[in-house]
Formats: sequence, C-alpha cells, structure tokens
Amino acid sequence: MRDIQKKKLIRVTTADISLNSLLKGQLKFLNQYFEVIGAAKDTGVLKEVSEREGIRVVDAPLERPISLLKDIKGLWFLYRLFRKEKPWCVHANTPKGSLLAMIAAWFVCVPHRVYTVTGLRYQGAHGFLRTILKTMERLSCLFATNVIPEGQGVLHALQEDCITKKPLRVIWNGNINGIDTEFFTPVENTQEKSDSFTFVFIGRMVKDKGMHELTECMRQLNCRLILVGTFEEEDAVSASDKEFLTTSEKVKFVGWQSDVRPFLAQADALVFPSYREGFPNVPMQAGAMGLPCIVTNINGCNEIIKDGLNGKIIAAPLKEGSEVMQQALFNTMKWFIEHPEEAKRMGCNARPMIRERYEQKDIWKALKEFYDAL
Repeated sequence: MRDIQKKKLIRVTTADISLNSLLKGQLKFLNQYFEVIGAAKDTGVLKEVSEREGIRVVDAPLERPISLLKDIKGLWFLYRLFRKEKPWCVHANTPKGSLLAMIAAWFVCVPHRVYTVTGLRYQGAHGFLRTILKTMERLSCLFATNVIPEGQGVLHALQEDCITKKPLRVIWNGNINGIDTEFFTPVENTQEKSDSFTFVFIGRMVKDKGMHELTECMRQLNCRLILVGTFEEEDAVSASDKEFLTTSEKVKFVGWQSDVRPFLAQADALVFPSYREGFPNVPMQAGAMGLPCIVTNINGCNEIIKDGLNGKIIAAPLKEGSEVMQQALFNTMKWFIEHPEEAKRMGCNARPMIRERYEQKDIWKALKEFYDAL
C-alpha cells in the first residue's frame, strides 16, 4: 500500500547513459520516497539502470541532434507517456530531452515541471545554430515551473543572456549528483609511478575539451599525460593531433574506462582545458582523490577550483581566445612540473574542499527537500 501512496516522479534524459552516469545512486535514493520512473533512449544500459536503481524505466525515442521528424516523434511519445502515467512531477536534464519533456508535460498539465540546466550548448556556437540553441533553452525554461541551474555560473549565464526571468535556485552548492567521496578516495598507488610529472585528462577527446591546445603543450613539455576517454567524430580533433596523442611516448592513451580511479592514482595533477561546461564531475573526482587541477575560467570549473588553493584557473578560450588559453595552459603546466611540492600542497587541500561542498549524500538530501517543498 505504501508504494501506491507515493507521488510519481518521472526523470527524463535524452539517452540512458545520462541516467546511468549522471544520476547514479540518486534514483535509488529518491525511489525510497517517490515512485521513480526513468525515461531515456535505450543505447544499451537502460536495463542496467533499472536493476541497479530499482526503478521502472521506459525506452523513449529521443535523439540528441536536431531532427524535426524525430523530435516530433519523441514529443508525441512523451505526451502519451505522461498522459498515461499522470506524474506529480517531471524532472528533466540534458538539452533535447528536457525541451521535449517540458513541452509534453505542459500539454498534459503535469503540476510540477522541473528543468535542471547543465551545459549551455549555445555557448561557443555561432550564427543560426546559436539562435536555435538559445531558443531551445528559452522554450525549456518557459514550459518549466521550476528551473534549477547546475551552478552559479549557469545561473548568471541564464540571467545575462536573457534566457529566463523565472526565479532560479541552485541545489546545495551545485552539481547534479555530487561526488561519492567514499568511492573516490586517495589510495596507495600499486603501480610504479613515473619519475616524470604526470598529468591526467578524463573526458571526450574533442576540440571543445581543449584537446588541440593540450596537444600543442605536450609537444613542448617534458612530462607525461594519461588520456582517459574516446575520440569522437563530432567536433573531432585533427588527424595530426590524434596521431600524436595515440603514438607519442609521452602520452598513455587508455581509452574509455568504467573506473577512472586507477588512472587518477597514477597522476600528479588533472588537466582540464575545456571550452565550456555546466558543472563537470571530473575535477571533483580528481579533487576527492587528492589531485590539484588545472581548469579554464568557465562555469562550474571556477566554482570547484579556488585559484592557488586546490588548483590553478587559466584563461577561458571562448572569452580570451584559443591562443591565449594555450599559452596560459603551457605556462601553468610548466609551473606544476617545476614546483611539484606546491602541486602536492594544493592536492592536500583538494579533498577536504570537495567533501565540504559536494558530498553526494548532502546533494541528494537537498534535492529531496526541494521536492518536498513543491
């Protein structure tokens, strides 16, 4: 009888990989208090989400690229799903899934329509594409009853770019799911550590993540780099950059990894020269394991890192240009190599700062309190 009395909460993301990684553990926690349903396109891990989180899931035909016919199909699917399930709340994140979910939920008169704004895709876009992406954000916010920016940087961008005039509230100190600091904890490295200063990068290997600038720095610096992630066709790096990153003796390319902790444990610092983020997990994971970080002065990164305390903040490429960022990245990486004890000091500061501000259970509790207040 208790399950019947629970309010129904549908969480929507464009693809199941977001439910699986971005909301890991959170759905199981919320399912204690609500009847949680996950809706996303099944790319192969939707069943895993259902079994791990203990929730019902729905395979929704949602696509990340803009496609009018496919988007109409996805909208119609969500409309019928919401009309059938009659949820108390629809909560969405990721751009396309959120837009379609907010519109469909509005047509069905779902009382609470929550949109968590993560990365702003229009940042870095130009011309007509930028106009389309900004319009998508405005529509998502328009049809939502509550808008949650993932961090203070996203909040300010939504206001400055006139995306919405609705009240905006960041949950806890930001980030969609926080960090499990019991999982990401400093460990004794069982592998022999390199004598050379070692940086690690974790993420998609695309231009938007600063891979070209990082490659140019590695060509000149005497250090090692561990690369964790995959090369992608969209926004692909150049052939020469890819060749260097996969063949250079200075670079250890390990591909995508389900558990990044062993590679963080082998490194002395994280390098994360991204062009744009909402509120990235990687610097928090690195910080929780006691690594200092080099990040660009962009949303999320400049909230996690306090310059000189738990890492270094360098020029943002979209504001100051790629060449300026590349030179700043080179200078900062060189400084880390020449001042390893200072890097260790910043690493010692990192974990307590992550535990205080981004502990996963604290964010879950704050989100539960947000729902209770609706």
